[in-house]
Amino acid sequence: MSKRSDSSVIAEAKKRFKRCEEWEGEARSRFVEDRKFANADSENGWQWNDKMRTARELDSRPCLTINKTRQHNLQIINDARQNKPSVAVRAVSNGATYQAAQVFESVIRHIEYISNAGSIYDRATVFQVEGGIGYWRVVTDYADDESLDQQIFLRPVKDPLSIYLDPDILEADGSDARFGFVFDDMPRDEAAAKFPQFKDAFPTADTLGKGNDWLNKDRVRIAEYFRKSETVDTLVSYVDNDGQRKTAKASELTPDIVDQLKADPQTRTREVRGSKIEWFQIIGDQIVDRNEWPGIYVPIVRVVGEETVIDGQLDRKGHTRSLKDPQRQYNFWSSGASEFVALQSKSPYIAPTRSIEGLENYWENANTENFAVLPYNDIDDNGQKIERPQRSEPPVMAPAFVAGMQVARQELMEVSGQYQAEMGAPSNEKSGIAIQERQRQGDNATYHFIDHLALAIRFTGKILIDLIPKIYDTPRILRIMGEDGSDEPVTLDPQMKQAYAEKVNQDGEVVEKIFNPSVGKYDVQADIGPDYGTKRQEAFNALTQIVMRDENLMTVIGDIVFKAADFPMSDEVAERLARMVPAQALGGPNPEVVNLQTQLQQCQAALEGAIKQIAEEKKKVGVEAYNAVTKRIEVGKDIDPMALVPAIHAAIVQALQAGPVMDPSVSA
Repeated sequence: MSKRSDSSVIAEAKKRFKRCEEWEGEARSRFVEDRKFANADSENGWQWNDKMRTARELDSRPCLTINKTRQHNLQIINDARQNKPSVAVRAVSNGATYQAAQVFESVIRHIEYISNAGSIYDRATVFQVEGGIGYWRVVTDYADDESLDQQIFLRPVKDPLSIYLDPDILEADGSDARFGFVFDDMPRDEAAAKFPQFKDAFPTADTLGKGNDWLNKDRVRIAEYFRKSETVDTLVSYVDNDGQRKTAKASELTPDIVDQLKADPQTRTREVRGSKIEWFQIIGDQIVDRNEWPGIYVPIVRVVGEETVIDGQLDRKGHTRSLKDPQRQYNFWSSGASEFVALQSKSPYIAPTRSIEGLENYWENANTENFAVLPYNDIDDNGQKIERPQRSEPPVMAPAFVAGMQVARQELMEVSGQYQAEMGAPSNEKSGIAIQERQRQGDNATYHFIDHLALAIRFTGKILIDLIPKIYDTPRILRIMGEDGSDEPVTLDPQMKQAYAEKVNQDGEVVEKIFNPSVGKYDVQADIGPDYGTKRQEAFNALTQIVMRDENLMTVIGDIVFKAADFPMSDEVAERLARMVPAQALGGPNPEVVNLQTQLQQCQAALEGAIKQIAEEKKKVGVEAYNAVTKRIEVGKDIDPMALVPAIHAAIVQALQAGPVMDPSVSA
């Protein structure tokens, strides 16, 4: 790009950045206040007004912070950790298959694994619940220092205030954003140390203009700027050599192929508008790096708590906001109660001076030593009776303070929707159904946080589905990860015509899985529920209870029970038990059927043996008869045939005179 183009990009970036600042200014101030309130403790005192806290401390009055807000927030945060949404891929069209969709899911799980996505989602959820919004990013980088292959990674956003997205977005997940910023305002010396290759791009103080928010003598703004630009393309729908109709963009094909396809009367075309994402690295007033992002989305994912726009004013809030006043009220009543009790007398006894005169040693040490007897003077010098020492009433808390704390505690539960049963306190619910209903009530009150997290993870899946065919565009071996954490290799072949294929050996076993991510169209959804480890534990508990009711089932499902177990050597136990499972339980034939089949095979073998033996006997008899005839021929070869005529004639006459020969088996 020319310097003139650079200046227009920088001007556009600064204008958009300023608009974001004005749009989110108030919401960001409240974000900071809410997060400080949620993380308040006795040392920082963030749940107290600064003036009130200072005044109370100057008067030596208690200023307690009993942070119940934190526990209410953790109920949501930890529930999200246990029921983290997962990306589910669905085959849609254009040659997409179920098997390929499963491979897509496994590739996404592998990307999440190498990115440590669990902690990334957790961090964003903390920001979402405490302050109202959290972010993470999708980036590409080389797989390692010895590879030229690109890999996709998820990256955390340490500070949500370092992100700006297009204020005009309509989608909750921000998927329709036209631009976005990832920025950091750094001291000049730190920026020069972090980006030494760009330190010459920092103008000196003498060349700086006035009112420059991006660059001044003390600080420099380092910003990544994403912007979406509109493109125009031609959609080509054609019939391939196999007679199947397919669709492709003209920009994805060579001009010659496009001309050939357009010449086919079956081909249909139309103009479509698309987009591309440009990326710029801006330091101060200069673009120091640029590239085209391969995807169609700005790769910044946001997870929102609650977001409202009222009278043109943006406001974002998490779970903390509604808890602030009840929490302040609880702190006030708790501090007041402590102060009230502290001002009451701490003396355990009230006694006339004369009653303990001369016995002060006993009474002064009565609180530290266990005396068997506490003596006192019951008569004075004049013989008058002296009242004995009396133990004073213990300090009591004013009922108003106790009632105030109870009201504040109840209000905390009411505004949060989280009652004592959800917070771990004993309740009146005894049956499992009643307890589940109480928990469901609390979950419903805060479910929008989990739902918004699912939307964000779903959008992450959409970004990855779009990126995978573009980044994994060279033949390679990928490691894919199953839901149970097991991994296996899959061959990536971008030239294969179908989305998924398998190679099998002579025994019918799959020896290679081949995957082409560029074939087919896919969609994603986010399934909310327990993670695999939680499901596995629940399965083990359920199977254990089933086996306890019927011990005979252990011989049938024992291997499955121990596969679900999560203790050492459980897999080995499962493998041994699998060898003892009856064949019919594994889908094999019934033992009686197997026995009959065996007997039939034995009979067939015996029959075949008998037939073979008979054939051999026949063959043997035939050979002997042949030899006899041959011998007779050898004997009669020298006889004159004419000499036999009289004998043959006599034999024929004798046969005619004897009459027909009857078969004795035929009755008269």
